[in-house]
Amino acid sequence: MRRLFRNPVRLVPFAFLVPILLGTGLLMARWATIDHERPPVVTALFTATSAVSVTGMAINDTPNYWSDWGLLVITLLTQLGGLGILTVAALVILVVSSQLGLRNRLLVQAETAEFGVGDVGRLLRRIAVTVFACEAVMTALIAGRLWLAYDYPPGRALWSGVFHAVQGFNNGGFSLYSDGLLAFSRDPWVSLPLAVGTIIGGLGFPALFEAVREWRQPAHWAVSTKLTIWGSAVLLLIGFAGLLAAEWTNARTIGQYDVPGKMLASFTQIALSRTGGFSVLNIAALHEESYPLLIVLMFIGGGSASTAGGIKVSTFFLLAFTIWAELRGEPDVTVGHRRVANASQRQAVTVTLLGVALIALGTMTLLLLTEGVRFVAALFEVTSAFSTTGLSTGLASELPAGGQLTLTVLMFIGRVGPLTLGSAIALNTRRRLYRYPQEQPIVG
Repeated sequence: MRRLFRNPVRLVPFAFLVPILLGTGLLMARWATIDHERPPVVTALFTATSAVSVTGMAINDTPNYWSDWGLLVITLLTQLGGLGILTVAALVILVVSSQLGLRNRLLVQAETAEFGVGDVGRLLRRIAVTVFACEAVMTALIAGRLWLAYDYPPGRALWSGVFHAVQGFNNGGFSLYSDGLLAFSRDPWVSLPLAVGTIIGGLGFPALFEAVREWRQPAHWAVSTKLTIWGSAVLLLIGFAGLLAAEWTNARTIGQYDVPGKMLASFTQIALSRTGGFSVLNIAALHEESYPLLIVLMFIGGGSASTAGGIKVSTFFLLAFTIWAELRGEPDVTVGHRRVANASQRQAVTVTLLGVALIALGTMTLLLLTEGVRFVAALFEVTSAFSTTGLSTGLASELPAGGQLTLTVLMFIGRVGPLTLGSAIALNTRRRLYRYPQEQPIVG
């Protein structure tokens, strides 16, 4: 048992597998569905995995299939999954740093808002306070809007506010409405709190805590914080401009909105598409050119040690800086007057290429198991599952059991894989007392 807790690589999968199995059992109870019939095992497993991995992808009409008790189970599993990934990520970083040399330990401690191994309790309390405070603010804004503007009864408004606040901050995507959040696409009092909460939850506690602490001196931020904060801002801006241009004349999405409505719906959808999984637009009605944009954003995901999935923003932009340095013939990769270690560059390449390989394999598997599926639709669903985003074109509900199990496995791998792989690489770092003769193979 002691060895299990010392090795975060072994701890991470179990930390998520146990609540998934427990959630599956709870969702298979008759009281979990509206018609009081036991759901199929695949349906319960898919939904529990989607909730714990904070994906939010559904294969049935959530509000018309699950009872209030079933929705409560989904809410609790999402909250548990969100807190779980933040807690496990914090412990992994601290445990990994404790097993490194003094120099690397100091570097890691500088990247984790000055928390040390002895500060685990304080760190976890700070994470919990941040989560619940953000969710409380989101709940108040959404519930108040539904009560005052949409004439919801107070109890129903509060329940809807709590449910969507938990889903939003934890980057889940389940909704109490059959068409997602389409009805609120032009309502800033509902869509913006969810978008902002999703962005904050997707930044990750190291970047978030340091950015808040050193908000007056962003030049002093650690490299990972700079990559996460500024990288997220760049992705939001590019995604917003791209989706706005692609859907400007699409009458099935934002084509009939006025200019402020187009801008609000486009920004909200991009903010939610990167990690959150809510849909304020009809995803199946998007123009073809919008799908590659969303696929790339989902694949990148959010910040490290956050509720978001994907290969992470810092990984993507570290690769971008590596490419830029190579094109310029620079001997080192530098970010903000700091030289990036070669080991970090190799880790970024490893995580990215393995992510690409998993998505390619998943897409091929989905195409083999299902006839008549478009390649773009299959790629979109697989990327959404792997990145734990949860957006869907509607294909997930039409897949056979084999296809749904494929997405289930991808959601689990996408949740635990990057963190497990990163900690495994860090703990497996070794030094050799010799080096082989060097050669330079031809590239390209």
